[in-house]
Amino acid sequence: MLRRLWLPPDTSSDAEVLLAARGVRAFADGFVSVLLPVYLLGLGFQAFQIGAVATATLVGSAALTLAVGLVAHRFRTRRLLTSAALLMAATGVAFVFVHEYWPLLVVAFVGTLNPSSGDVSVFLPLEQSSLSGTVSARERTSLFARYSLIGSLVGAAGALCAGLPDLVTSRTGVPLAQSLQGMFALYGALGLTAFLLYQRLPPLVEEQHRAREPLRHSRRIVYTLAALFSLDSFGSGFAVQSLMALWLFQRFDLALTTAGTIFFWTGLCSAASYLVAARLARRIGLINTMVFTHFPSNVLLVLVPFIPTLPLAIALLLARFALSQMDVPTRTSYVMAVVPPTERPAAASVTAAPRTLASAISPLASGYLLGLSTFGWPLVISGTLKGIYDLLLLAMFARVPPPEEAN
Repeated sequence: MLRRLWLPPDTSSDAEVLLAARGVRAFADGFVSVLLPVYLLGLGFQAFQIGAVATATLVGSAALTLAVGLVAHRFRTRRLLTSAALLMAATGVAFVFVHEYWPLLVVAFVGTLNPSSGDVSVFLPLEQSSLSGTVSARERTSLFARYSLIGSLVGAAGALCAGLPDLVTSRTGVPLAQSLQGMFALYGALGLTAFLLYQRLPPLVEEQHRAREPLRHSRRIVYTLAALFSLDSFGSGFAVQSLMALWLFQRFDLALTTAGTIFFWTGLCSAASYLVAARLARRIGLINTMVFTHFPSNVLLVLVPFIPTLPLAIALLLARFALSQMDVPTRTSYVMAVVPPTERPAAASVTAAPRTLASAISPLASGYLLGLSTFGWPLVISGTLKGIYDLLLLAMFARVPPPEEAN
């Protein structure tokens, strides 16, 4: 009964496994994205170095995502996902024991650490292409909305748990550095949990992916979308959650627990918007939903640095996150709709990897700017670039509806 209430009609059981794994990874990403700058500051890193670590994580994820997506049709999906989960476990262990800048930079590049509130990992295209085959075209956006909802809700809970190291230190006297290392160990343990979940994927999903091919017929539209999504992600990279947390620490001298609470509520705002996005898309279409919710959120982001008080800044951030993520399930659904089923794994990777790579460049510049000033120039730049993306997307794809909207 619960499954019928939660999942769209006619969704196969494969989706439940993928959604559960998404939740496990989201929880880990939630607390790590907040704790990463604090942990690196404790190791003596400067703002520029923290930005470099964030950039290394994103560049490495982009390279791995693109490589896996282009060869996904040759391998079993379960094998690719379980391998990525083991890499996640190894990343957590490495961050516990590696403390020097250059070795840590290498670990960040090779590993799965995510400094962003969104999912930019190698898991994403594999899970998305798999989910597309578990539901009808009519319910596809609704399923992706639930996929994003789980990521946001559980990620928000993870961000709230970022205050645990402070709590443990204050009550037990354990040094904060050791408490933070415990959270990275937890990240590794959650990677093993994801590994066990992926092991439950049935053979049907694996055979479905082995039969798929790289991009052919949809190459032009996928490359165009990838370029536009890259502009959006380049803007997002200026305000990834780790660096936004760093800006809040600098501007308002926040406690770690307070920052975790703020990102918990922003995550809840994003989560509430996903199901609204699915319903809105049925009324006005996928492209219109993406643009008409995303553009106002970017205006709010530009305004945040000009707010002099913390309560007003938080209010704008909450309003911004209530709108900014509505394009996530609709964007994924649109890409899966306009390409043939055989090309979905490659399409998911080719649109995801450049996004991650583009977002990897800007944290370095953001960290540099935050080292010069506490004003929040990275947020202004981020909102401006993302607003330009919205206008270009509307102009180029408003007349290219997915098949279910054209009928």
